Amino acid sequence: MYDVITVGSATIDAFAKTEAELINIKTSKEEEALIAYPCGTKILINNLDFHTGGGGTNTGVAFSRLGLKTAFLGRLGNDSNADLILAELKKEKIDFIGMKGKIQTGYSVVLDSIEDDRTILTYKGANSNLVYSEIKKSKLTTKWFYFSSMIGKSYKTLEKLAVYARKKGIMVAFNPSSYLAKAGTKFLRNLIKNTTLLVLNKEEAKYLVGHNPDIELLKNLSVLGPKIIVMTDGKNGVLVLSDRTVYKMKANKVKIKETTGAGDSFASGFVAGLIYKNSVEFGLNLGMANASSVIKRIGAKNKLLTLNEATKLFWKNSKITKQKIK
Repeated sequence: MYDVITVGSATIDAFAKTEAELINIKTSKEEEALIAYPCGTKILINNLDFHTGGGGTNTGVAFSRLGLKTAFLGRLGNDSNADLILAELKKEKIDFIGMKGKIQTGYSVVLDSIEDDRTILTYKGANSNLVYSEIKKSKLTTKWFYFSSMIGKSYKTLEKLAVYARKKGIMVAFNPSSYLAKAGTKFLRNLIKNTTLLVLNKEEAKYLVGHNPDIELLKNLSVLGPKIIVMTDGKNGVLVLSDRTVYKMKANKVKIKETTGAGDSFASGFVAGLIYKNSVEFGLNLGMANASSVIKRIGAKNKLLTLNEATKLFWKNSKITKQKIK
């Protein structure tokens, strides 16, 4: 029996540090920050780092380091990048219960700006070819599934796994990306209605249920089916709706090096808190500690915390407010 099986992407990530500038574009509805590069020129890279990434392996490593028995279900290519990913999974004591194929392993280029935020260019590759009929169901003995964002055949597989989970009494956490959220509630309905925990950022929440005050966003999302809604909001912290109670926690004030993996590290910490103690507050503390550690370094897994390391950080910022709602 696994504590959690992560289902999602696996990539090799190239982190390119440049002197890219930020520009702000205003529309009638919102203001958006864009990373800008001049056309027709060669851009020098100041620093280049390579790490493994992808929502499936990022969260898998996070869960394993927090002491949970973990497996990763995904699809890799039959190439050297897949070998690197499998070697890291083995090192991190994560079972690989997915499959390999002819399509190239996923790859991402992470472009940093002068303010240490980033834009990611992603090649999905094998990640979009996870087929439900090829999964060995005998290996799906777990308390929780954690679904990260997937597209193509793999998204259809998530839908079927969510139905399987409901029949087997397995909890499901789902973390959609912005491009899935933009597809709308009609597209995501069959997956979200079988989800126990929906975790997303505020921008993604607005794509799904419109521009509303925070509490209304949470309430509107809960109507879709999940018992627990987690909505992150960058430097402003995080809100959770569970059992008609809204929990709010401010973000830790840390020096940000790079934000890739912040969402994965927080979400996996939060789910781990539910697995260990069935406690929203414990989950908030675990998630915040994990995310605060990761964003101080380059790489989505650097440095994910052990349970002991995370709990030592609780007391530095453990103020959580609660509010009952109708």
